[in-house]
Amino acid sequence: QVRLVESGGGSVQPGGSLRLSCATSGFAFQFYTIAWYRQAPGTPREWVASIDLVGEPTYNDTVKGRFTISRDDAEDTAFLQMNDLKSEDTAIYYCNAEQTKWARNFWGQGIQVTVSS
Repeated sequence: QVRLVESGGGSVQPGGSLRLSCATSGFAFQFYTIAWYRQAPGTPREWVASIDLVGEPTYNDTVKGRFTISRDDAEDTAFLQMNDLKSEDTAIYYCNAEQTKWARNFWGQGIQVTVSS
């Protein structure tokens, strides 16, 4: 019954913005570190950003300064604000929730982000 559902993806021109949402249910969201990953065709899955239990974010250098990860524990939802999008940001983006004490790791189904002119 664990669910992580991404939304907010789509197509945008270079320099544009998108805001991804990850709506979750079925687990104790507030006790999980939330991360976004992405995978472009023919490439390995890449970590994008994480946010810990107290809201401390970390970012892959490829998106630092352009993307912002956040979480709303009252709504069990995480977000990824993506600004100044580039063609190389094109990928399927996945939401991930991890709680290391219990070795729990949940994944969303992924959502397409396409950046092209």
